Amino acid sequence: MIEVDEIFTFIRVKTQMVRIWIAQCRRTRQILSFFIGDGSMESCKRLWRKLPYEYLRCRSFSDLWRCDNCLPAERHQKVGKETGETAHVERLNNTIRQRWSRMVQKSLSFSKKESMLNLHFKLFAYKYNLQCVG
Repeated sequence: MIEVDEIFTFIRVKTQMVRIWIAQCRRTRQILSFFIGDGSMESCKRLWRKLPYEYLRCRSFSDLWRCDNCLPAERHQKVGKETGETAHVERLNNTIRQRWSRMVQKSLSFSKKESMLNLHFKLFAYKYNLQCVG
């Protein structure tokens, strides 16, 4: 099963908001894919296209965000946070906010370039996935 969520941050100034879309495997807790973009359905679709092939047929869960309509309806379920179906990816979001000052919502720290944010998140995902295996 896959849990999907997004986390907000800013590039350069507080007016340039971006979302990091994250897909996480519930069983292994590993980050399967991520995409940095806006809140559009196209960003959500790009996240889905980046998933490894073997996960495309898995059931998926997300919160009630409207852009998750782009996920396959026959295998996707929108749930409230109180159900606990997205608890692992929400916990991951909290971990990210704890470790990176640039991800705290009320911070004055921002990434200067989207490419650097992308590289930083790739490194984080790599190290995080290694910890999940070990």
